[in-house]
Amino acid sequence: MLLLLLLLLPSQVDAQHVSGQKKNGACVCDVNSTMWSFPTGEYKATLQQVTTCEESLNSLQDKVELSSKRLPHMQALIKNMTDRLEPHQYLNHQGLYTNLALYKLGQELSQVETDIGDIHSQLNNAKTQKLSKEVGKLLKDVERMQVSKTINMKTVREKLRYLKNSAESCRTIPKDFRGQDSYCRKGLMSNISEPVTTKISPYGKSIISGSWGKQAQMDSEGQKNSYWVQPLLNSHIWGNTLRVYQTYEDFMASVNHKDFPVAPSFGHANTIDGPSAILYGEALYYHCYRSADICRYDLKSNSVNRVTLPGTGVGFNNKFPYCYYDCRANSDIEVEVDETGLWALYATVGNHGNLVVSRLLWDSEAETLNVTQTWETMIFKKAVSNAFMSCGVLYATRYLDDYHDEVFYAFDTATGREDNSLTLPLEKVAKGVASLSYNPTNKQIYMFNDGYLLAYQASFSPQFDMYNTK
Repeated sequence: MLLLLLLLLPSQVDAQHVSGQKKNGACVCDVNSTMWSFPTGEYKATLQQVTTCEESLNSLQDKVELSSKRLPHMQALIKNMTDRLEPHQYLNHQGLYTNLALYKLGQELSQVETDIGDIHSQLNNAKTQKLSKEVGKLLKDVERMQVSKTINMKTVREKLRYLKNSAESCRTIPKDFRGQDSYCRKGLMSNISEPVTTKISPYGKSIISGSWGKQAQMDSEGQKNSYWVQPLLNSHIWGNTLRVYQTYEDFMASVNHKDFPVAPSFGHANTIDGPSAILYGEALYYHCYRSADICRYDLKSNSVNRVTLPGTGVGFNNKFPYCYYDCRANSDIEVEVDETGLWALYATVGNHGNLVVSRLLWDSEAETLNVTQTWETMIFKKAVSNAFMSCGVLYATRYLDDYHDEVFYAFDTATGREDNSLTLPLEKVAKGVASLSYNPTNKQIYMFNDGYLLAYQASFSPQFDMYNTK
């Protein structure tokens, strides 16, 4: 307060000279004291400023204290959000999710338009005309999105997938694509029997992964009634030997077999990778060691041919194995067979880890293995326990309990339709399923069930007619 008064008082006081008079023995004079009066008005104004300043300072201190108290909460909230986003960042870095830019959509659509145009010029039917109109409309939609910047990627992606699958179905499918057998035209598989064959693998229960079955090509000379077993002897992941029995009786008794050396070692480029093999004709088809390739091993010449599977980021080496309950090591890529021929089942980053179906064809004259068609499904591969093909239809299974799996999903390559309503039980004697394969010669399904070899009888019924569904 003293400082305030000093600030308010004049810094210099001038001397005042006055005249006095002697009166009654005293000196009397008039003095003007206003020059020393206290500046009350200025004092009040300055005091108000100081008070306001103190209030502002106190308010600021309160805000700082409040912010200091809230800061740990805000830091915890940010950390929580970061932790929640971390798994998504991991999936993004791993390539499971990819951004689908509009320009890339346009490129894919243009390619589909070209493919459909080529097919239409050859067939020129109602279906190809409809597809041409649909792809043209979708191209206009993408162009409009680029201008308006309104994007519904999911809808466009699904339309693109439908068009690509429809184009593949039109491209080279013959009239008897579902097979010459009448049961293929009845509809979906309607029942799977209890195991009609139950046998411990000739390699013992300790070998829990591999594949087996009956020769899958009816006109295969010298192999018509043969059975085969392909064990994964190295870490339940890799194999290099095929064992063949000439008769069912020899197979059941585990006698009179012949072993074929598919690869010279477990680390060779031709080594069998994962439970994926199929004996079809005079050759074994399987997933090649640590690659996106399918191999064909010729039993007569011991030669190997291969083809690379199409797609962006084909999964192998445990990128997209069968999982659902327990992941089966290196089950990323498998080969299947049905009435129409050979198939490869796998997943790609481009299809977001969903199952992809490719049709394989061996050209005996050119001695080349080719991929003729490819379809993309909407079923996430790691969400199923296994899959197989029958009559051109992909069937997927899921785990129910240690003694039961269930066929719950179907995708028809001839129509592009999907069905998630199937409930076909598969009995097991152990929990894990290494491989499932269908055989068109006897309509049986073969399972490698943790060292046990099981076979089931499949049947078909018009009750499950996906083909005539509107």
